[in-house]
Formats: sequence, structure tokens, C-alpha cells
Amino acid sequence: MKKIVVLGSINVDTILNIARLPLPGETMAMHDRSVAGGGKGANQAIAAVRAGAQTSFISKIGKDHAADFMIDTFKHDGLNIEHVTEDEKAGTGKAYILLDDKGQNSILIYGGSNQTITVDDIHEAEEAISSADCVISEFETPIPATIEMFKIAKAHGVVTILNPAPAKSDIPSELLENTDIIAPNEIEAEAITGIKVNDVDSMKAASAELHKMGVGTVIITVGSKGSFYSLVDNKFGFVNAFKVKAVDTTAAGDTFIGYLAANLKSDLSNLEEAMTVASKASSFTVQEQGAQNSIPYKKQVNL
Repeated sequence: MKKIVVLGSINVDTILNIARLPLPGETMAMHDRSVAGGGKGANQAIAAVRAGAQTSFISKIGKDHAADFMIDTFKHDGLNIEHVTEDEKAGTGKAYILLDDKGQNSILIYGGSNQTITVDDIHEAEEAISSADCVISEFETPIPATIEMFKIAKAHGVVTILNPAPAKSDIPSELLENTDIIAPNEIEAEAITGIKVNDVDSMKAASAELHKMGVGTVIITVGSKGSFYSLVDNKFGFVNAFKVKAVDTTAAGDTFIGYLAANLKSDLSNLEEAMTVASKASSFTVQEQGAQNSIPYKKQVNL
């Protein structure tokens, strides 16, 4: 069984169902409102454990009812939460999701306790990190903690996967140089490289820039079209998405990351195969509203 460590955010999502995204200054009525577990880190950890990997999670919660709700979810899935600690002052993270009738969303984030994760928290989890097959992080928690985790991982030959979301244009070189696989979507790839990603040629160009920054393997996800990959030795390819009717795209990218990590060999020799499984898993996620509740289990994906 693969061993994965995820460093990332915990959010309780409030989903607001609307006909379309509002214009500036516009007031609109909602169709419905619901609450679900979320946070990019938590979503990725849940995806990895549901994909069959032994998964540990590094994160922080507040002292509130939202924390109780999330911990119950983690325990139900068998996620190792030894390194999910409690912050005395900051509340558990929150996300407010505007979801339109076409299944597209806009998301507002309150970082809360997610932003209190420190390098010391990473040192507390060093044993888990050094013994993992793969570690994952994203940008909803402080970057210094991610850098430290990736440095520890690289020192022990552990594969590092960075999901650079939300989009940033000023990623520290120390982080990129310790990243084995970077997996942005087209918006995030443009933010990092300055290259607008809209076809295979622009994907190649953006990937070339990321290789120059020190990353060996680039995966660019492009929603319903699929995902592009590029290796530093100039090998590249494209994995088509599975065609389904999307209801809600929330957590689709996180599902992809978690399933990718759970199915990827340490030498990355089965990259395209792992991406295909990850794409299939994501196709289940978009067919149901919500984040963690929509992430499928391995037996459902069945590839």
C-alpha cells in the first residue's frame, strides 16, 4: 500500500446555488444552500485514502463546531490525523462557493487556522514525511511549511507533488527546485509562467518554463478537455477527460491529485496510466454537488 502525506487546508464549505454568477453590485436570490467538508488539502487527502493509499494529513483546526464536523469525516474514511492539531485562537477555515446552474463555481476563502501552520508543525511530522512514498501540498497553507516538508522529503528520496493553487506568480525558487511534479490548471500555469495556456503548443511552452525553474515533471489540467504532461527529457503527451455531464466542478482537481499520487510509481514510469485513473476519478466528482462527499472510492473508479 502506498504511503502518502498531505500538507494542506481544512475548510467547511458553504455552497450557494445560483442561476449565474452575479455582476458587480447585483443582488440575487439563491436556489439553495448546503454545507459540506472541503479545503484543498483535506480534499486531496480524502481522495488519496479513498484511492487506497495509507494517508497522513498535516493541518490545523480551530476550537469550534466546524472542527468537530471535519474530524468526524476524517475518522470515517480512516485518514491518519495524528498531525491535525488545534489552534487556540484562529477558527477552522471556511469557504463560500457560488455554484451556477452550469456547474461552474467561484470560491471565497477564509484561511483561519490553515494560516497558522508552521515549520515546527512539519518537524513534528518528520517521521511520517521521511517514510512516505509521496508528499503533496498546495497554496492554502503557508509556503514556508511546504518548503520545509519538501526539503525533508527530497532528503529521503520521497516524491514531491505541488498543486500551485490558488494561483501565485511569485513561487519561491527553493520550493520549485524541491518539486518533482507540479500540477497547475491552465490559469495557474499562466500565473506562474506568464504564458496563456489555450492549446498544446502553449502547454509545451509553459511546461518548458517550469522545467527551467527546476521542476522535472509538469502536469497541466484543462478541465473537461483532460490533462497534458511534459517531462524534462522533452517527452510529452495528453490524457483525454472522460465525458460526463458536470453538475459541480468543486474538488475535481483535488480528486485528480489524490488519485494521481495513490496510483503513481515512485519512478514515475506509469505517469500516463496514473493520470488516466485520476481523470476517471475526477469524472465522478463533477457529477455530484459538494467537495468531499463527491470524491469517489476506488471500487467506483474501477479501471
